[in-house]
Amino acid sequence: MGGAGSVLLDAGWDTGGVTQTQPAPPTRGAKRYPRTFGGLIAAMVVTVVAVVGYWLAQNATRDTPEMSPEPVDYLEAVTLMQGAGLTVAYPASLPAGWTATSVHPTAGDEPSWGLGMLTDDGKFAGVRQEDASTDELVETYVDEGAEPGDEVSLDSPIAQTWTTWSDEKGDHAYAAELGDEVLLVYGSAPVEDLRALAESLTTAAYSPGS
Repeated sequence: MGGAGSVLLDAGWDTGGVTQTQPAPPTRGAKRYPRTFGGLIAAMVVTVVAVVGYWLAQNATRDTPEMSPEPVDYLEAVTLMQGAGLTVAYPASLPAGWTATSVHPTAGDEPSWGLGMLTDDGKFAGVRQEDASTDELVETYVDEGAEPGDEVSLDSPIAQTWTTWSDEKGDHAYAAELGDEVLLVYGSAPVEDLRALAESLTTAAYSPGS
């Protein structure tokens, strides 16, 4: 099977040397308002609405910062899995603009392998390999309502015949047997990208620098 940091700002107020005086008491006959519990609640509601409205007005034109995914070194995980005597299907390299964003190597009595990637267009493509049925993997990683399509022949060292799957949301998958396990290539990426990914998978021993 195969620093973020934070900056704290000191938000102290500078009075600029202005002397603060107590407000003069109300003159005789001034109109007084009863400070009832309901009146306090109403005042609080008005204050909250005003603060929220101010925040929305201040942030309405601000652009949301784009978050770039943190890449992971999936080939290091491949090396570890192969070192444990497990066979994993992996791409020896990724297409230009693609980023590996997650890797899920599991050894032990029930080994499994998973790899998640984003394409240059920000679409997801994944690889999953484990001892499970194709139906189980498709239901888990594609959709419970995914429908099987035609069998296709791929130019792949893993398998020549692959089954295809699609759901109503536009996700697709290719599945093939790899020994006693099932290999699934799936995601929201275009079918052409998923097919190319499936054809690029290999189980050859990885050697850093090769």
